[in-house]
Amino acid sequence: MSAPDWLPTSPLHGGNVAYLEQFSDEALASWLAQPVPGAAAGSDAAQIAVLRLINAYRYLGVRKAELDPLQRFEPPPTPELDPEHYGLTEADLAREFDTGSLFGVGRTTLADVLRRLRSAYCGHVGVEYMHITDVARKRWLQERIEAAQGRFGVSADLKKQLLKRLTDAETLEKFLHTRHVGQKRFSLEGGESLIPLLDQVISRCARHGAKEVVMGMAHRGRINVLVNIMGRAVDSLYEEPANGDPDTPLSGDVKYHQGFSTDVATPYGPVHLALAFNPSHLEIVHPVVRGSVRARQDRRGDVLGYEVVPVILHGDAALSGQGVVMESLNMSQTRGFRNGGAIHIVINNQIGFTTSDPRDVRSTLYCTDVAKMVEAPVLHVNGDDPEAVAFAVQTAVDFRYTFHKNVFIDLVCYRRHGHNEQDEPLATQPLMYRRINAHPSARVLYAQRLVEEGVLTQAQVDDLVDACRTRLEHGEPLRPPLETDFKETYGMNWGRFRGKAVPEVPTAVPAARLDFLGERITTLAHEIELHPRVQKVLDDRRRMRAGELPVDWGYAETLAYASLLDAGHNVRISGQDSARGTFFHRHAVWHDQKRERRQSGVYVPLEHLHDRQGDFTIIDSLLSEEAVLAFEYGYATAAPDTLVVWEAQFGDFVNGAQVVIDQFITSGEAKWGRLCGLVLLLPHGFEGQGPEHSSARLERFLQLCAQDNIQVCVPTLPAQLFHLLRRQIVRPTRKPLVIMSPKSLLRHPASTSSLADLSSGAFSPVIDDPRAPQQATRVVLCSGRVWFDLEAARAARGLDGVAIARVEQLYPFPEDALRETLNGYPHAATFVWAQEEPMNQGAWFQTLHHLNHCAPAGHRFHYAGRPAAAAPASGYVSRHRAELEALIGDALETPYEN
Repeated sequence: MSAPDWLPTSPLHGGNVAYLEQFSDEALASWLAQPVPGAAAGSDAAQIAVLRLINAYRYLGVRKAELDPLQRFEPPPTPELDPEHYGLTEADLAREFDTGSLFGVGRTTLADVLRRLRSAYCGHVGVEYMHITDVARKRWLQERIEAAQGRFGVSADLKKQLLKRLTDAETLEKFLHTRHVGQKRFSLEGGESLIPLLDQVISRCARHGAKEVVMGMAHRGRINVLVNIMGRAVDSLYEEPANGDPDTPLSGDVKYHQGFSTDVATPYGPVHLALAFNPSHLEIVHPVVRGSVRARQDRRGDVLGYEVVPVILHGDAALSGQGVVMESLNMSQTRGFRNGGAIHIVINNQIGFTTSDPRDVRSTLYCTDVAKMVEAPVLHVNGDDPEAVAFAVQTAVDFRYTFHKNVFIDLVCYRRHGHNEQDEPLATQPLMYRRINAHPSARVLYAQRLVEEGVLTQAQVDDLVDACRTRLEHGEPLRPPLETDFKETYGMNWGRFRGKAVPEVPTAVPAARLDFLGERITTLAHEIELHPRVQKVLDDRRRMRAGELPVDWGYAETLAYASLLDAGHNVRISGQDSARGTFFHRHAVWHDQKRERRQSGVYVPLEHLHDRQGDFTIIDSLLSEEAVLAFEYGYATAAPDTLVVWEAQFGDFVNGAQVVIDQFITSGEAKWGRLCGLVLLLPHGFEGQGPEHSSARLERFLQLCAQDNIQVCVPTLPAQLFHLLRRQIVRPTRKPLVIMSPKSLLRHPASTSSLADLSSGAFSPVIDDPRAPQQATRVVLCSGRVWFDLEAARAARGLDGVAIARVEQLYPFPEDALRETLNGYPHAATFVWAQEEPMNQGAWFQTLHHLNHCAPAGHRFHYAGRPAAAAPASGYVSRHRAELEALIGDALETPYEN
């Protein structure tokens, strides 16, 4: 074969191996993988062949690694790992060669090279890292792996600790199996090495300075982690409140979804552990953990992630099967979402779920191949070898702390039972489960090994089992809790936000303070050239501050943020186009049109109020809804004093994050007692933009409303938004707030407020007709921008007998305020609810019972709006206009019978 143009043939620059190493590994690999007949004929050719062999082991040695505890399959043929593939023969085994970058070797025989390569890459740890393009990271891993050569240097004390934790894991599962017969627990049996693995992760992180570790995991092995790692008492997991107990408003959740937090001791000091609550959507907790970690890091000023570490556990099938993993990895190194790298642990049962065929679980060789999209290294490790597991942990944690990047540990194990303890896996996996049933546990195998090594006697091994069983029988925690001052120093005091009442609070800001803040957010701290359209926004805001123009949405919203920052609260906003605003209205970040001439290209006015202000963060997020919204939920649950806002580019985009809404935002408090003050800004309004960009699916949110779980509001005036955003932080409670925010109203001449509306008053859940025609015989209620269409039509038609009021908060529904409003129309005989949305959508069906409950005796509300439809809105402008005219006529003039 002929060498590529960039590689000289003979002589090899005097045998200068360093010359080869100036080229990328990928370029070398593409050439070195080709067979070289007759390589031994010349020393140069043989030298090249040896370097190719070394390179092949770094790429492909993992395929020959002894990773499967069950040893079900022969390793796949990998000719690139055979010397013969490169023309090397047995005669070359005793020859000495230059080994290039093979760590700690220099020149040695081919036989020694093979021994070193097989020990390093084909033992109980298999490593994938050659996909990494950064040379420093790649060389760092090579040094760790090739220096160890499969010998992990585990001390006798660590060996005893590893066995103890294995014993705790196995004994707990057996105890639960006999104490709670027939109950699902999604046991860890077959993967018991997870417990010593996590134990080592926490200790190793503490050695690097970690003070908090936040974990997320699905249900497999969760009870074992709660007991053995978190120190939760077993009995507390199985306790349930008495039926009908008024002091237990929680609906609760199954034990294998439970979260917990505690402080634990390590050889390097105490560490606070938090295990996030998780629903059955297995991977959705991944971005939630990242958000919680970011909030904790921000609170500590931990920019690089030394003190707070995310540890995320995955199942093999879920990791490769659920798209939120890709979304989360994709955002993990972006500025607004990075954590300094996460430690990922895969509980690889090699089966996915009981009935799955491995050929149908994924399209890649390894379940961890998704990690390669962010160039994360993967350490595959045999779960039956605790010492190999400990080595993988040390390497992974040290890599994370050295490079602040993601890293994966693939714990290759098995599942002794089916999907749960009531499942029968032999029905669909007879070969695998016959082998599992005959296979000794990891604890048994490791105990035998330590007895043979003389580290422990059999009696000492048995004592470990007996001691653990005794503690479980007496209800003693397997990991006693540690008393620290963490909660006082770094904890979140959520107790002050608990309570059934949701009181109204004053949200007005004194006029003088508004003027000061208005001056700060319209003043440039240094020279900057704005785009003409942005300059006009700035000029208009200056006139609004002076009272020369009414206040629009962008100015009112910015003043709301400024007032919270002024009081020392932090504000965090993320979403697609959030910095500018999808509809060119926010402009929280000003871009210098001549940025190449100046050091700083952007200016953020809300960062320059004064020295004692809170932190302002606004992020133009990646094109993701599910992962980003989950991240912001996680952030909000760990930052009660921060206003956390997620904005959809269009309201319908929230569809892509429905699992976050269903399983966290609307039900997290009821299931787990988790409070959250997250705000969702969802542009909503039927303006002829077609079915997708009209509706934020108001009906879905209202269907999820119960037990005062969330707030759903549809403001129509800038002052309403101002008071809503301030109320979210000022009020001594935390409930998610869903705002159906406007689009065309952002510039509607009638949708404005005055500065006095901000310096006095509060959010009004019901806005009465501003004309208040007391002689009205017809009262129309509506929400949102349709009020402006109805008002314009009423004025054009001269319908003085019609009153039009707005319901601006749809949940919790303001019955008292609405009843008071309706009582102001004693002559009204017809009551109508008008909406833009089709009848089967919007607020009609979800609020009808509230409306009729408020109607005067003997009256009920009638519907005016679009007929039921499968799509949210028409895609044809002419049809949209015709439907709007029809609903306006039905609302204002159509006669109805009570």
